[in-house]
Amino acid sequence: MNELARLAVDSAQRAGAAFADARVERVLVEDLLVRNGELALSNAREELGIGVTVRAHGAVGFAAQPLGGARDTSGAVAAARRALSIARQLAPAMSRAQDFAPEPAHRGSFHTPMEIDPFSVPLSERIELLLAAEQSLCGRPEVVAREAGLSLRREERWHVSSDGLDVHQTLTRTGAGIAATAIDGGQCERRSYPASFGGDFAGRGYEHVLEMNLMGHGERVRDEAIALCRAPACPAGERDLILMGNQLMLQIHESVGHPTELDRALGAERDLAGGSFATPAQLGKMQYGSSIVDLIADSTVAGGLDTRGWDDQGTQSGRWPIVEGGRFVGFHTSREWAARIGELRSRGAARAESWYHPAIVRITNLSLMPGTWKLDELIADTENGVLCDTVKTWSIDQQRVNFQFTTELGFEIKNGKKARLVRSPTYQGRTLEFWNSCDAICDADHWRLWGVPNCGKGNPMQVAEMSHGAAPARFRKVNFVA
Repeated sequence: MNELARLAVDSAQRAGAAFADARVERVLVEDLLVRNGELALSNAREELGIGVTVRAHGAVGFAAQPLGGARDTSGAVAAARRALSIARQLAPAMSRAQDFAPEPAHRGSFHTPMEIDPFSVPLSERIELLLAAEQSLCGRPEVVAREAGLSLRREERWHVSSDGLDVHQTLTRTGAGIAATAIDGGQCERRSYPASFGGDFAGRGYEHVLEMNLMGHGERVRDEAIALCRAPACPAGERDLILMGNQLMLQIHESVGHPTELDRALGAERDLAGGSFATPAQLGKMQYGSSIVDLIADSTVAGGLDTRGWDDQGTQSGRWPIVEGGRFVGFHTSREWAARIGELRSRGAARAESWYHPAIVRITNLSLMPGTWKLDELIADTENGVLCDTVKTWSIDQQRVNFQFTTELGFEIKNGKKARLVRSPTYQGRTLEFWNSCDAICDADHWRLWGVPNCGKGNPMQVAEMSHGAAPARFRKVNFVA
């Protein structure tokens, strides 16, 4: 496969490209879902293709081609020729040449560390695990839907460029989860574990699924779904908010991750996904959060969905601050967007969903660093609040300023003690005010990565995966709506 990528690069250069880059990718996906005792979904697909990016006459062209196998030289050459043709057609429309931040020519390989290759686990064994997990949700007539799902993805890519890049990566992710839907007293509620929207996902092997102990949590999930049907709605009003990690991760994603994608900040995403209130002029100046808020981007962290050796422009993975001591200090960038603001190197945040997409700026693994509190101490220190757990619905405006989030369940906190269960707690806020109200974060014992496998961006749409690390944290005087 490396030879096909090299052939595409050489073909583009011989035809006049100033620069050429080729990614050959093989993608394997397997999805399983058990619903109400039956196998409801069994999906497996495999793709092989090449994506070629060229620069010529100050413009950039991209073209992709499915490949019939390791000997499909005609497909590789065809993709290179189309990419060059596109660049040449775009060149007259360019007001200035597209600049790219430099990057050393890397060579090497990266493979997602794992203990158990998930694709080596027999299909029958995986289905058996899901059936057992689904059965653990049984036993109460109020539960009308029981689900257990498992999803695997592997991307193997060979990436070369005319600048001397020559890297090989095998990226594997594994995810699973359970959910129960109950109806009681005219109310319908859903409870998920370990997270909503399919469960939790990580750049790891099958050990990630086994460690979840899905069947061990089924009875609790089932009973909480029923209890939510009978619980009162969370009352409106201003109270302190304690966010658990599997909700805080989405808060990080929507109100820190997306606003700090540089292409969005400079207006390139407004037609589809919106812009950002954060601008390069505010770097080092804007107080994004309180002094205890440190948000670190890290495409090297163990288990992250965007943990890799190099991004899809050949930039080496790394770790850098986005918010440091509450101060806004960094963007997610690619090579062309880094050059726009005069940065000497890309942050390595350029990724493509697959071989048939061009690389665009994406959030990497972005985490809130842990603090010093224990959760029990944090609850005991809260007089009037709500503890919110597990994503349900959310909304945020085009500039990433005003937001509203609803979680699957909440617990009122009264005089330092967890009180009654409430359903659908819904809180609102403005991004900077919200993060500046953070006055307590739990310690490293409570911190963990949570996977986001379904982040959409781009036109045409691309889906990217990344992780966000978080420990429970408290935000003061947050507005709840009924």
